[in-house]
Amino acid sequence: MADSIATPHQEQHRLGQFASTAICGNDITSSCLYVSAIAIVYAGRLAPICLLLVAGTLYLFRSIYAEVVGALPLNGGAYNALLNTTSKFRASLAACLTVLSYMATAVISSNEAMHYLHGLWDGFPVIGATIALLALFMVLTIIGITESAVVAIFIFVLHLSSMGLLLLLGAFAIFGNGLGLLWENLKTPSPGGIWLALFFGFAAAMLGVSGFESSANFVEQQKPGVFPKTLRNMWLAVTILNPGMAILALALIPVGQVSELYQDTLLSHMGSLSGGDWLRWVVSVDAVLVLSGATLTSYVGVTGLVERMTLDRCLPQLFLKRNRRNTPHRIIIGFFLLTVSVLVITRGELRSLAAVYTLSFLSVMLLFAIGNVLLKVKRERLPRPVRAPWPAVFVAIVAVLAALWGNARLNPQYLIVFLEYLIPTVICVAIMLTRLRLLEFAGWCVEQIRKSTRREQKEALESNEHPRAARLGWISLQLRAIAARLREMRIEIGKQQLVFFTRGDNLPNLNQVMVYIKENEHTHRVKIVTVVNHKNEVSPRLADHVKFLDEAYPDIDLDFVVIEGRFTPDLIGKLSKQWRIPKNLMFIGSPGGKLPYDIASLGGVRMII
Repeated sequence: MADSIATPHQEQHRLGQFASTAICGNDITSSCLYVSAIAIVYAGRLAPICLLLVAGTLYLFRSIYAEVVGALPLNGGAYNALLNTTSKFRASLAACLTVLSYMATAVISSNEAMHYLHGLWDGFPVIGATIALLALFMVLTIIGITESAVVAIFIFVLHLSSMGLLLLLGAFAIFGNGLGLLWENLKTPSPGGIWLALFFGFAAAMLGVSGFESSANFVEQQKPGVFPKTLRNMWLAVTILNPGMAILALALIPVGQVSELYQDTLLSHMGSLSGGDWLRWVVSVDAVLVLSGATLTSYVGVTGLVERMTLDRCLPQLFLKRNRRNTPHRIIIGFFLLTVSVLVITRGELRSLAAVYTLSFLSVMLLFAIGNVLLKVKRERLPRPVRAPWPAVFVAIVAVLAALWGNARLNPQYLIVFLEYLIPTVICVAIMLTRLRLLEFAGWCVEQIRKSTRREQKEALESNEHPRAARLGWISLQLRAIAARLREMRIEIGKQQLVFFTRGDNLPNLNQVMVYIKENEHTHRVKIVTVVNHKNEVSPRLADHVKFLDEAYPDIDLDFVVIEGRFTPDLIGKLSKQWRIPKNLMFIGSPGGKLPYDIASLGGVRMII
């Protein structure tokens, strides 16, 4: 939660490298179950090269993610990065794309899991079973059963063992059967020519790095220094597994059969060719488990993100409603309905699901890289353990843009499906972020209609049309009540007080704070707080500046508060409870290395200058 502070007890229970890698690794390594087939469909014999290019792109993003999360070690991923470097609307756009990515993750993971079961059981109803699996995880999440580190480690170890066994036995099968089929596949012309095959194969294969952002979404639960190690471990797994599976597939199966027969169950068929039915069963059961784990990750991830957005007042407060088990069931049920609708619209077709998945995920990666650029420019003084080189950032951005364009070209019809979900989500958030202005406009419209109605009523009375005048009088009273209700709603929304902690009396900075609050937050009350050892240390100009800003922004009441003490996480927690102001509605400037605490320990306090 945004308003929580890690206690020493919580500190002892933070996740280590293995557990953290297992949780996020289940998501990203599950991609080897389907991305090799997709890469072969679009790139043919060049699929391993495309997957190595993807691994190279992911290597660049290791430093990008490490810099952003190292500077802002808070949950939330791209949303958190942009929230602390730019406007709330831009951050909300990243959040909308992340929600869509989670939605596509849940659908494609559960659907692919059921396809592997279908490979074991002929006549298995894939679509119906996928909906049942999504419903099962909805119920489990509402009950309160989320993925634990122990379960994640079990699935992760089982998955890596199964994939390692498949690669090993596959290599023995190749040694026994010879390399004839591999050479034959390598002679097969690439779809559309070498360069087009490389480009579109790379674009489609970027699906294989989906889940790389997962570690950034629970960084607060990791021990110090663990996050960059999870990035390294995920990169190593993707670099070995995905190209390795593509090479094995080219050595065991004719290229044409991959897209015609085995696109949905490629690895289980490879298991059958390498070790027989028992290995096919092992791979299929592993696929069901690890893909189900990725589905559960989506439920857990989207619940936390939507809650964070709701606390930041980007979404209606009704989503914060919790049941007796203390879980936000409305978020979970809503997410289930959205995933089922995507499944029905795309009819469970892997290509369309993968296209929506890839477009949303790549957009999140792009916005994360943009967040890195903004962090370098606007938060240069903020300490960070790693700095991504500028050339690496620009090459990564170009690679993701190329992948986005390639996927849009490959599946233009699915781009429409992607936009059909993204646009309503963005509109919903935009309405929430501009609701005060919308209420003011609605109030103005109601008042204009009321004035017109009163004029008509007056004319009716002068014409002795008393029944019509009575009706118009009744309508006028209703409009008056509506206008009053709209005013009450504006007052209710704007009464939430915000806090800005200032260290000095810099008027331009204070004005920048007011501009940010006016453009991004809904409030009529702001506390300007300075924390000093002794009150005589407060600059007399600071009170004058606050008074000047109070007059310059007449629709916002400014309250100047001087507190004797030290600026610590405990003080923030105390003031949050005393003033009933969530910590995510408390703001600071960039600390610049002078603050003895990292941003995460402040419990979600936001940087706005």
